[in-house]
Amino acid sequence: MAIPRLRIDQTALLVIDMQERLMPTIDHAARVIHNASIMLRMAAATGMPYLVTEQYPQGLGRTVDEINKAMTDQSRRIEKTRFSACIDLVHEQLMAWRRGTVLICGVEAHVCVTQTTLDLLATGRQPFLVTDAISSSQADQIAPALQRMTNAGAVQTGVLAAMYELLGDATHPAFRTCLDLAKTVAA
Repeated sequence: MAIPRLRIDQTALLVIDMQERLMPTIDHAARVIHNASIMLRMAAATGMPYLVTEQYPQGLGRTVDEINKAMTDQSRRIEKTRFSACIDLVHEQLMAWRRGTVLICGVEAHVCVTQTTLDLLATGRQPFLVTDAISSSQADQIAPALQRMTNAGAVQTGVLAAMYELLGDATHPAFRTCLDLAKTVAA
């Protein structure tokens, strides 16, 4: 059995629904936003592709400022109404990038993150859950959601573990930038 691993040339980052009207209700919102922004900055430094989704922005607002500022390409934002972020546009982009591994950050753990993860698994992709950049408005829903996704085949990781696994070596050209980012990870 193959052991799931993070490789820059096989991985894309997906940041799910970190929006203005949703984030004030999220458990540890500041930490989750900050850590997801670190993942976006790491993606920019390493050249790893990313997408940011917005669930019904007319009702939930746009992506929060800290995430927006971390995005180097605003065209990577995709609006959706399905709870799962695994919509046609996302699937097509992952296919075009030839990425079978998806790092996931976002909210809500028990709704959009879970449904996205299950759909990614159903398409043969390997989701990695960045647990210190995933949350919910109901704290008691986070652990069961992570357990369900893990039981289905997703792999739990954290910002630091994912970053260092993707770099693989201190000689990576983005190592210094990522080291500076690593020093700012919110616990």
